[in-house]
Amino acid sequence: MDLLAAFRTFIRIAETGSFSAVAREVGATQPAISRQIAALEEHLGVRLLQRSTRSLRLTEDGQDLLGHARLVVETVEETEAAIGRRRSEAVGLVRVGCPTVFGKLYLAPHIGTLLDRYQQLSVEMLMTDDVVDMVQSGLDLAIRVGEISDAGLVARRVGSTVALAVAAPSYIARYGEPSVPDQLSQHQCIIFTRLMNPDSWTLDGPDGAISVPVNGRLRVNSIEAVMEAALAGVGIALLPTWMLRDEVREGRLQAVLQGWPPRRRSISLVYPSRRFLAPRTRAVIDFLVDEFRLDPVISAYGAI
Repeated sequence: MDLLAAFRTFIRIAETGSFSAVAREVGATQPAISRQIAALEEHLGVRLLQRSTRSLRLTEDGQDLLGHARLVVETVEETEAAIGRRRSEAVGLVRVGCPTVFGKLYLAPHIGTLLDRYQQLSVEMLMTDDVVDMVQSGLDLAIRVGEISDAGLVARRVGSTVALAVAAPSYIARYGEPSVPDQLSQHQCIIFTRLMNPDSWTLDGPDGAISVPVNGRLRVNSIEAVMEAALAGVGIALLPTWMLRDEVREGRLQAVLQGWPPRRRSISLVYPSRRFLAPRTRAVIDFLVDEFRLDPVISAYGAI
């Protein structure tokens, strides 16, 4: 039986003192209401109502049930109202995954504005350079750079990035500068091991894309360490422009092979499903789309 519906019917009978009045309220017949109460009495194993031709009154068990039934119905209605608000408002916690340095430079600075806009929203940032399983990690949303290979994820492009081959002036003064991609094999390249093919750099040339094998004595799984090693003159590094905000402009790093830029990569927001996407998650997505669109370094405005 539908216990909650039976409780609601029982409460209204107790309040109106009439089976027929309740039947009219719900658009049912009086016998149907009687059967519902009889089923409730059978379920509980007690008599709830004493009826005569002229009156209807609650038994002692009926009086006891009335308080409990009202509490149950009120609790359910409060829960439905709360969940309804959460379905229509940005309320609750959103867990966002992002690459470590990107999160530090491009996500964390915007979080204050986001939280000011949505006073009942909370955000937890999981910053890691590993590509984690979103479901297992409990992520609502993640920022990914590059191709999205997981067909189970929905991706929304929010920007794009390109990398530069760079080296410190001290390295160039000591070892010279490559003038064509093939000369990279004669240089110390700093290998970022988290790339899909770390020992090969894909560059765009006059005749299209080319893959160039690279090697070096330093291999590292942290893009921040790649940057620091490049600044120290260890070798040539491939670094995203969103990370090179001041280093090239201030001359601490120098771009090389500018006629052969690396291929542009998409920056995307990914999430497990479009179905039942919580308003809090959608609010974060829409906010980040707008914020990233305004950033000249990573904006892909017009292509989103």
